[in-house]
Amino acid sequence: MNTIKSFSFKTDQLTIEWQDGRQSQLAAIWLRDHCQMPECRDPHSGQRLLNITDIPADTRIQSVEQIDDKLVVVFAPENHVSEFSTNWLLDNCYCLNKQSDDRSEQGKKLWQTNSFANGLPRFDYASFCQSGITRATALQAVKDYGFVLLDGVPCEDGYILQVIGKFGYVRETNYGPLFNVRTEVNANNLAFTNLGLGCHLDNPYRDPVPGIQLLHCLESSTTGGESILQDGFMAANVLRDENPEHFKTLSRQWINYRFQDSCTDLHSRVAMFEVNDLNQVIKVRYNNRSIDTLRLERSQIKPFYAAYRHYAEIIEREELQISFKLGAGELMMFDNTRVLHARKSYSDGGIRHLQGAYSDLDGLYSTLSMLQAENHNDL
Repeated sequence: MNTIKSFSFKTDQLTIEWQDGRQSQLAAIWLRDHCQMPECRDPHSGQRLLNITDIPADTRIQSVEQIDDKLVVVFAPENHVSEFSTNWLLDNCYCLNKQSDDRSEQGKKLWQTNSFANGLPRFDYASFCQSGITRATALQAVKDYGFVLLDGVPCEDGYILQVIGKFGYVRETNYGPLFNVRTEVNANNLAFTNLGLGCHLDNPYRDPVPGIQLLHCLESSTTGGESILQDGFMAANVLRDENPEHFKTLSRQWINYRFQDSCTDLHSRVAMFEVNDLNQVIKVRYNNRSIDTLRLERSQIKPFYAAYRHYAEIIEREELQISFKLGAGELMMFDNTRVLHARKSYSDGGIRHLQGAYSDLDGLYSTLSMLQAENHNDL
């Protein structure tokens, strides 16, 4: 365990020299705001009991004393006493720990066709249900690669909702808690025909979009209908490398998406690439079928179309795609803010029946964190 070599303080800052040579410089207001004492933090939930306006604007360090593995800090003008353990200071120091964003491209394993020489991330559903380790590993695959395949899922109507219950919550939409993907007469969505579909992400016209999509094959006896997946974060990286201006256009130019039928009118205004403060991609929204009429500034029309065409060409490159055919009892689950999916056309003869449903990333990430904490010695 790392220990404190020495410390010093001024009224506005505590400086810690660690035994390994690293240094922490912690502002007085930050320390006061992060007080761990029961009068400042609820001991059960860990949530703050104070608003920032409850802390004096002229907060300053009055004294610091080391007692065993803790630093005891007294703040003026309140004469408030806070205790900080060495481990807490190490784990939370903003000098030593960069701000994390586990939704961004930085924390992902970007992939292309040849990235899966040892096979796609695929797990037995019975093991997924019975083993916390298997479930954690499968959910980690969704976090890392954006998708996972499950085998041996019972071919029962509506069973897809039970799969969601293993890691999160159903995100109900205008299609209901689940929807059937098969040929329909006068379909309100091309997904419900036997036509091929280009790479896209679902529901960009919603705010927020469903973070997870599942497709469960109940029956498959047609010719064709192979599924295609493509890493939208990888494609965005390729675009950035090939033309930084095109990347900038798609991350800054907001456009409108819309879906309408006889009982629904959904619309949003967003960029194709959502980036964080570090200019890292955290969401992709690409669906050519759902882009509403483009009403951009005149000067932006040609640059937008050039960038849009470039990205569309990248995501159709075969070396960036994987293709497979779902059989009865197989289910694919993917990150609908990252992984684009497509479908090849299929024959009129035979039956192709999939059921789909949506969930959200926060439930999956929460379940994954809890499983990893429970099984940390075995993962």
